[in-house]
Amino acid sequence: METRQVTVGDTTWTVRVGGPQSRHSVLLLPNAGDPADIYDRVSGRLHNSDLRTIAVESVDGLDTAAVLGILDSLQVPYTNLVGCGTGADLAWQLSARGFGRFMSLVVAGRGHPAVAGSTGSAVDPTCPAVEIPTTLLATKELPRPIAEASGRHVYGEFRLVTVDVADVAAEADHELATEIVLRTSFW
Repeated sequence: METRQVTVGDTTWTVRVGGPQSRHSVLLLPNAGDPADIYDRVSGRLHNSDLRTIAVESVDGLDTAAVLGILDSLQVPYTNLVGCGTGADLAWQLSARGFGRFMSLVVAGRGHPAVAGSTGSAVDPTCPAVEIPTTLLATKELPRPIAEASGRHVYGEFRLVTVDVADVAAEADHELATEIVLRTSFW
């Protein structure tokens, strides 16, 4: 994969871009503290499925405006969106407010921000519903009963998959890649 520096405003982000030249791309947002290469194995599997990948190396300080700026700089008009942990939080926000920019959503370990989590409160009760096909991976960090409540905030096809790991990107990259391919396929 090729490493690129993308400047948005006064901040420079490092992204890894790879895969076949295709109009079908996947934006991968990692969890806070994940190593820069966390999505390399997932990306390799996605490349075999004719998907181009854009993996942001760090979500520290990344917000919705920066993500949209990165996509604009890379001339990606629309993409499939994937996030794990903190990256999933950002992916939910992007897909809820970026109608027309994202084709599908795959998130792991975090439910929709308007759903009460294990603490009993919602991260962002004002977050709108997403209107794209969505796959949510319930993990050890996100129990299935809490994950199921996210379905009320998806106005599109909703798929819930249970993966018995804490960190999907690190411990179940093959399952994550499979769910991304299933979600991005136009059957």
